[in-house]
Amino acid sequence: MAARPQQQSHESDHPPLESIKLRPQTMRRPQSYRGPHLRHRAESTDSLARGLGWFSKGLGFLGAGSPGTLAHLIGVKDDRGNRLYLRLVGVREVTSGMALLSQPTSATWRWSRVAGDVMDLSYLTCALLTGLGRHKPRVAASMVAVLGVTALDVRASLAASQGSAEPGHIRQTVTIGRPVAEVYQFWRRFENLPRFMSNLESVREMGQRRSHWKAKAPAGQTIEWDAELIDDRPNELIAWRSLPNSEVNHTGRVQFQPAPGNRGTEIQVEMTYEPPAGQLGQLVARLFGKEPGQQVPTDLRHVKQILEAGDIIQSDATVYGASLLQRPAKPIEAAA
Repeated sequence: MAARPQQQSHESDHPPLESIKLRPQTMRRPQSYRGPHLRHRAESTDSLARGLGWFSKGLGFLGAGSPGTLAHLIGVKDDRGNRLYLRLVGVREVTSGMALLSQPTSATWRWSRVAGDVMDLSYLTCALLTGLGRHKPRVAASMVAVLGVTALDVRASLAASQGSAEPGHIRQTVTIGRPVAEVYQFWRRFENLPRFMSNLESVREMGQRRSHWKAKAPAGQTIEWDAELIDDRPNELIAWRSLPNSEVNHTGRVQFQPAPGNRGTEIQVEMTYEPPAGQLGQLVARLFGKEPGQQVPTDLRHVKQILEAGDIIQSDATVYGASLLQRPAKPIEAAA
C-alpha cells in the first residue's frame, strides 16, 4: 500500500496575521443539522408573519374600500372624519400586509405593525372616552381584539429582531496557516476549546461521544450542559449538539479544508445557540459582553494565533482593558 503524501505547510508563503480578515460565510448546511426546536420556531414565526400579512390585507381593503362598514363594525360614528381616518388606516394595512407577505422575516415590517397597533389602540381609547364612539360595547370589543393582535405582532417582531428566524445563528470563516490534520486534531480535543473560546470555562470529555460544558454567564454566573458528538470525519468535519432538556440549546459544526494557494487550512464555523432566558437573556448578555455572536470572531482570531504562533498575542490594551492611543509618528532626524 502506497503511503499517503503528507500535507506540507508553507509558513513563509502566509500573509501577515493582520492582513487575513474573518468574513461571514453563507455556507448552506444540511437541513437535518438544524435542531427540531429551531426548525419549529423558525417555521412558526414565519407562518405567523404571513398570517398577519393576510390579516392586514383583508382589514386594509375593508378600510380603504368601505370605511363606513368598518366604522359600524368597530362601533364608531360613521361621519366624515372617521371615514377619512379609517381609509388611511386601510391604506396603511394594505401596504404592511403586502410587505409582510413578500418579506415575512423582515423585523422592520413586523415592528411597523406594532406601531400601527398602538395608533389603533389610541384611536379606540379616544372613541371609548369621548363622543366618537357610537356603540361603546363594540368599541370595547374592538380594543380587546386589537390587544390580541398586538400580542401576536410583538411576538413575531421579537423573533425577527434576533437577526433571523432562529435564535443566535453564527457563521464565520478563518484561514489558519497550519496543515488540515493539525488544525482538526486541535479542535477535536474539546478540552482545547476553552483555550481560545473566552466564554467557556471548561469542557470535559465523558466518553461515548459525550462531553460536559461549563460556560461563563453575565454577572459572574456560570451555565453547564452536556453535549454529544453527532458527526466526526477526520480532517473534514466535526459537529456536536447539546443533549435534550439541557439548560442551553446549542449546536456547533466546523468544516476543515485546504486553503487556496497552499496557505494552510480554511475552517468554516457554524453555531446556533438559545440562551436560557430567550430574547431577554441575549439582550442582557450583549450588554455584559458575553453574547456569543459578539465573541466568535475574536475567538477564531485566538485559535489562529495559538496554532500559528503558539500563544494568544496580547497588546497593552488587551492586558489592561483600555483603548490606548498611538502617538503620532515623528520624522527621522537627519544625521549631522
